[in-house]
Amino acid sequence: MYYIFVNDKPIILTTAVEKEDGFKNFLLAEVNIGKVIKKLNSSALKEVRLIGKNEDKLIKKFLKLLPNVVAGGGKVYNEKGEVLFIYRNDKWDLPKGKAEKNESIEETSMREVEEETGVKGLEVVRPLETTYHIFKRNGKHKIKVTYWFEMKTLFKGPLLPQEEEGITKVEWLSIEESQKALGNSYANIRRLV
Repeated sequence: MYYIFVNDKPIILTTAVEKEDGFKNFLLAEVNIGKVIKKLNSSALKEVRLIGKNEDKLIKKFLKLLPNVVAGGGKVYNEKGEVLFIYRNDKWDLPKGKAEKNESIEETSMREVEEETGVKGLEVVRPLETTYHIFKRNGKHKIKVTYWFEMKTLFKGPLLPQEEEGITKVEWLSIEESQKALGNSYANIRRLV
């Protein structure tokens, strides 16, 4: 199964058909994605499920429905085991951003973490789950595909929020503080932390 978030409500890609209870089923091959997004945004539905035939082709078929924006981000740990968070648009988030031409997704992720937080000396530990969410820019819906990496650093310098990106705070949060911050975060970030 794959989860694509529209705000905090998921579109779930699956091959399993279940009786509708608080959600609605649609066939992936025939779905009008604009109507699905509108329904999620304007109704009490908790989720929508798009049913496909082949598990291996679900995400590939879905990503053809809207333009894609590829991004990379990091869940960064310091030597105390704290996680690096940014505060933007009145929500806690993890640093991430759009890929640039001719850079690997790992390079994108490390560059974005450094630009948004000022943290240097990053080392990729392992890839994490890829997240998907739908957003609207200039009146058009797009799918942001974010590749996440667990990273570590020994950096002890000042944290520098990238204000031109709307970031007002950068903080190292303990496990307990992270859990509290997730109460004011995004659904796809809660899946990662």
